[in-house]
Amino acid sequence: MQNVKIIRMTNKDVDEVFELEKLIHPEHHWSKNSFYNELANNLALYFIIQNEAGKIIAYIGFWQIFEEAHITTLAVHPDYRGLQLAQILLIKMLEECYKNMVKYITLEVRESNYPAISLYEKFLFESIGMRKNYYQDNNENALIMFTQNIWYDKFKNNFNSIKENINKVLITYD
Repeated sequence: MQNVKIIRMTNKDVDEVFELEKLIHPEHHWSKNSFYNELANNLALYFIIQNEAGKIIAYIGFWQIFEEAHITTLAVHPDYRGLQLAQILLIKMLEECYKNMVKYITLEVRESNYPAISLYEKFLFESIGMRKNYYQDNNENALIMFTQNIWYDKFKNNFNSIKENINKVLITYD
């Protein structure tokens, strides 16, 4: 695995993120304006991962509303899947949540997206319900996943274990 860099997404990154978004979701993807609106939203935080060449290969977005965070998007370039980049993004997000005194995290995920569900379960997300016909492209249901309080020892110990066991990738933060 090469060295990667995690940085806060800015407006200058939107064109490249949009191209990655279209690659991953060819028919029903976010618009450029959606990303610009998210970056202008005071509740939202977005981070990207760049490879050594400076190419954006993954991103995550989430909102922080009082004691709760909601993951809005998480994507990894198909050529870079299986390299723990989604885990690295979740670690970064959780570090931000701890800094900002967030207690709970929630998200929706396609019920057929087993790799994502498995990843979230590794981070102790639990399915607490379903949104029927949530996805516009095929009316697929979404699982609603939620964490217990991230300050509880069980969650913190699991989080620290994941951080310690992640492959030794050189990560720099800006």
